Amino acid sequence: MKSEGGISYSNAAVAATPKHLLQFAVDQRYDDYTSVDHAVWRFIMRQNVFFLKEYAHKVYFKGLLNTGISFDRIPRIQEMNDILAKIDWGAVAVDGFIPPAAFMEFQAYKVLVIACDMRQIHHIEYTPAPDIVHEAAGHAPIIVDREYSNYLQRFGEVGAKAMSSKKDFELYQAIRHLSILKEQPNSDPKEVEGATRLVEHRQKTLGEPSEMALLSRLHWWTVEYGLIGTLENPKIYGAGLLSSIGESVSCLEPAVKKIPYSIDAQNCAFDITTRQPQLFVCRDFKHLAEVLEEFANKMAFMVGGLQGINKAIECKNVATCEYSSGFQVSGVFNEVITDKKNSPIYLRTTGNSALGFRDKELEGHGIDYHKEGFGSPVGKWKHTSTSPELLTNDQLHALGIVEGKKAKLDFVSGIAVSGKVEKVLRRDGKLLLITFSNCTASCSILTGELTTWRSASESVLSLTARQTRMLTIRWPLFRKNGPSKFHRTPSASGLRIFTRRCARSARAKPARNGSAKSGRHSRPNIPAIGYCPWKSLRSSTRPVSRQS
Repeated sequence: MKSEGGISYSNAAVAATPKHLLQFAVDQRYDDYTSVDHAVWRFIMRQNVFFLKEYAHKVYFKGLLNTGISFDRIPRIQEMNDILAKIDWGAVAVDGFIPPAAFMEFQAYKVLVIACDMRQIHHIEYTPAPDIVHEAAGHAPIIVDREYSNYLQRFGEVGAKAMSSKKDFELYQAIRHLSILKEQPNSDPKEVEGATRLVEHRQKTLGEPSEMALLSRLHWWTVEYGLIGTLENPKIYGAGLLSSIGESVSCLEPAVKKIPYSIDAQNCAFDITTRQPQLFVCRDFKHLAEVLEEFANKMAFMVGGLQGINKAIECKNVATCEYSSGFQVSGVFNEVITDKKNSPIYLRTTGNSALGFRDKELEGHGIDYHKEGFGSPVGKWKHTSTSPELLTNDQLHALGIVEGKKAKLDFVSGIAVSGKVEKVLRRDGKLLLITFSNCTASCSILTGELTTWRSASESVLSLTARQTRMLTIRWPLFRKNGPSKFHRTPSASGLRIFTRRCARSARAKPARNGSAKSGRHSRPNIPAIGYCPWKSLRSSTRPVSRQS
């Protein structure tokens, strides 16, 4: 296999990366680097080697040798891929901004994203915008340590599932803009001052930080600006420090506070545009993994249930609800209805939504079909103690659920769905969907009043599990025919528009301090006070899944 459009398909990690991520890869345009660019590279590398021999983690120099990074010239991405392949990693060149969720997923696939930019000579000691020095000479050498590379991959997996908020992303945009202005050689001081004030304002009005904001802080204080060892004699391993000949010196001075690393680092915000006033020191790379898992265990995709659903609604971005059967609903969740015991009995998304199973879109249930959102009852069924997805065809028949015949399905919550059963869908022996036509549904909500909704001679889906999990969508979550096929899902369209808009600042890549996703919803329109008529112009379905 060979390179195409700047992508090295000869590298196994890169070749295995989904196409929805590889669309961000670009040709390095190696011939565009000037003699001054190469001279800056040589100076930084030689200064770093001289100083970091004593102060960097011992794996750094081993990594420099093993990754084959030249001290005399800017490395070629293809050369790095040939070396990184030996440790099962790869690299792609990117130009400008890529969404933080995409960055995290690249990392989960063991692929480093390398910003092609080279810092200006007047920023030779420190640059506010990541460049090829930061990416190639900072990140790449450390991943030769297997324990650290496993941590980095796991961080990508966790980060790809983190909830983000609109305010997080607004702050991210402001920081990005400020970093670009500071990197430009002839920036207007007044414009820089205005951009600085905007960052400060958005930091003060951020409110409760989302999962992505908290996780990005852990990433910053470890992967980017981490120290390792003892508080009295720490060593450098963070890529931001290793690639900054100015801050790699100053960071070890007494003026920079050294704090034992723990999950409390999530509460410490950072500013990419200036040197850090404090740094965190971990005991070893195993310590990093322990803190990451401590954080992950409290995230929505692990906690699930009502707490996870509420987090998804608060973030107002695309999320995925995974039922215990493996059935998945992806979209912007905007409502959950609970019973008197505060257990979810109904979930709803708004705008473009998609249904899937094990991260693959179910045929006929993409965003083209579920344009207006998707809703589904959740909970146990009456007249059976068996989990819904474990019901056999004989058990369904005993409950009156037979394809081609009218049926009524009662939930313990009080929701009742009736209509003609059109289709029963199974995957891996489990019941996922039951599609009704001419469907009506009713429910006695908390007040005991009965409200009915109806789909105008169309199909309605049934349903569902007592327990659900919330996890954020990967970019995108569902691939139509497996990893090799790219399929547009709720997040894809919005992110593509976002990327085009933000990539106009030529070859400038911001730091990753937030995330933004977008998404939509499908059939029912149910206000908080109760149910109302279905607003359905064509058929839809609802998930079935296990109760615990």
